[in-house]
Amino acid sequence: MNTGTVLAALDIMWKGMAGIFVTILIIMVCVWVMGKLGKK
Repeated sequence: MNTGTVLAALDIMWKGMAGIFVTILIIMVCVWVMGKLGKK
């Protein structure tokens, strides 16, 4: 197993995980804001 390849894969993986986390966070904030605006 090539260590360089594994490290490159881990680098790509953490960026993908961070992107998914940020996207979910943005969606949750948008839903929360729409919920607050819809109550009025």
